[in-house]
Amino acid sequence: MAAHLVKRCTCLLREAARQAPVMAPVGRLRLARVAHKTLTSSATSPISHFPGSLVELVEKEQAFTPYIENQVDRLIKKAARPEELLELLGGSHHLDNNHAALVLIRLSHLLSEKPKDKALLIQDARFQQLLCLLNSQINLVWHGTLSRLLRSLYALGLPRTSKELQSVEQEVRWRMRKLKYKHLAFLADSCATLSQEQHSQELLTELLMHLERRWTEIEDGRTLVTIMMKVGHLSEPLMNRLEDKHSLEKRAWQAAPKVTQCLELVEQFGPDELRKVLVTLAAQSRRSVPLLRAISYHLVQKPFSLTKSVLLDLAYAYGKLGFHQTQVSQRLAADLLSLMPSLTSGEVARCAKSFALLKWLNLPLYEAFAQHVLNRAQDITVPHLCSVLLAFARLNFHPDQEDEFFSLVHEKLGSELPGLEPALQVDLVWALCVLQQAREAELQAVLHPEFHIQFLGGKSQKDQNTFQKLLHINATAMLEHPEYSGPLLPASAVAPRPSALDRKVTPLQKELQETLKGLLGSADRGSLEVATQYGWVLDAEVLLDSDGQFLPVRDFVAPHLAQPTGSQPPPAGAKRLAFLRWEFPNFSTRSKDLLGRFVLARRHILAAGFLIVDVPFYEWLELKSEWQKGAYLKDKMRKAVAEELAK
Repeated sequence: MAAHLVKRCTCLLREAARQAPVMAPVGRLRLARVAHKTLTSSATSPISHFPGSLVELVEKEQAFTPYIENQVDRLIKKAARPEELLELLGGSHHLDNNHAALVLIRLSHLLSEKPKDKALLIQDARFQQLLCLLNSQINLVWHGTLSRLLRSLYALGLPRTSKELQSVEQEVRWRMRKLKYKHLAFLADSCATLSQEQHSQELLTELLMHLERRWTEIEDGRTLVTIMMKVGHLSEPLMNRLEDKHSLEKRAWQAAPKVTQCLELVEQFGPDELRKVLVTLAAQSRRSVPLLRAISYHLVQKPFSLTKSVLLDLAYAYGKLGFHQTQVSQRLAADLLSLMPSLTSGEVARCAKSFALLKWLNLPLYEAFAQHVLNRAQDITVPHLCSVLLAFARLNFHPDQEDEFFSLVHEKLGSELPGLEPALQVDLVWALCVLQQAREAELQAVLHPEFHIQFLGGKSQKDQNTFQKLLHINATAMLEHPEYSGPLLPASAVAPRPSALDRKVTPLQKELQETLKGLLGSADRGSLEVATQYGWVLDAEVLLDSDGQFLPVRDFVAPHLAQPTGSQPPPAGAKRLAFLRWEFPNFSTRSKDLLGRFVLARRHILAAGFLIVDVPFYEWLELKSEWQKGAYLKDKMRKAVAEELAK
């Protein structure tokens, strides 16, 4: 209560001062604002294009002076050329203790995009005189001006040996406890973006330490969001504290009445602030679940009007972070669908990719994507078409106008495919295999020895993923294209690698293996974790005779293995069964439909002559006892055999 009372009194005093007569003993110095082309435009932050930067927060603060604005103040504000500012050092003009700093700040604004003029300015004798004047009065410069002054000196490119620059940095160190939190954040952003010298990085370390300790001083939502955007990525502990503050404030609606004051910050957040927080998290790949849940709650509950750019950024952030909230996804899809006529091909490609990352298949929206591609057939670029195609493959989406869509895809890719990046060529052909649209010429292009040899010995994760897709393409050519005449991957390439089985065991996988061991009884009656030459790993494989009895699977020929162990052909009427478990991530969100990758796996295993025993997670979780699990697998096996006999 005391804090709120003080805050209210401060607001009333400011209002009273604002209405005071012009001849009051306290005046104000208002610096001219430069249109959005501030020093922050040179920052390398991936989200520096957002409005509401730390520069705006600091410059918005009014600077109080002990006198009425005089002629020098007006000349500094109106100066359009550096020469006009330097002329103030001579003649009858008297520069007080703060004017030297304001002149330097104005100079940095005027020369923000003129590096050659900066070098000439530093050599000017009048500029050196200005620095000497500043150095002699540095202890009298106001706090807000001091923070902008240091940024301006960095922007002007003063050498690290400059005693004036060192003096300003030292003054910042002495005043660090007195500076406001947003001034500290502004200084940290300046050190990080405008100077890489050791002395500025040492100052940055001290600033971050103070920011981490004083994070509770943040009083408004805009400051919180801006600091997360500009400074949060510089310090992991600071970002953790900012997330905690943000999520605690956002979850205050669930708490007791004693903490309802936290809602004051939440109510200030509009869609743009929420967008900034989400994009900041996405840019840093920080999947803070409590914070994401809180933001999602307010996006759903508040009647925000979301613009096209906000919708696209929200979809990107949720997709990049892999965080799905059904109501948010539904709203994003519905709003974007209404805006579809105004979307460009690039925005459609970006949107399709974002929803594919979320594994959220909204049929009307994806049909609209396909229709957009057909409507813009002459204008759509190959990269945008590739993004849409890969999104369709991930979700196993087949548009209603399938023939027209894929005719356009083959037409566009026909001449462009060889010129694309090799890994992208593999991705595209793999996507066509998933959607059952691959043509022989496209298969041959990526299975040719001169092409695929570059991925055979790859050690990076990307190369291994690409080679895995080559195995799937090779399996598609073998199993689903009987007319395919070659080439194929060599036998040495399709042999399973040790990494194929070197994966973390999931709870479902562990329970399934234990149940199968009990069901089989003897190790020779089945095989667990079978790596096939098609690039897929079976959870288990069994061989049943015509009476449904287990056969020693390793004694018989197994064409699905790159290196078969048995030599006998299976007896007449024998049936191979493959057990395939389907985990939660294998499905589209809020659906029992498998993603495209796993639909392809299932098709390949069926085409290889197996009967499939599907073990989805949502059925397995309902089984409580070992007896239930064993009975479930037996029943699944009987159904698979019965369905085959009924064909």
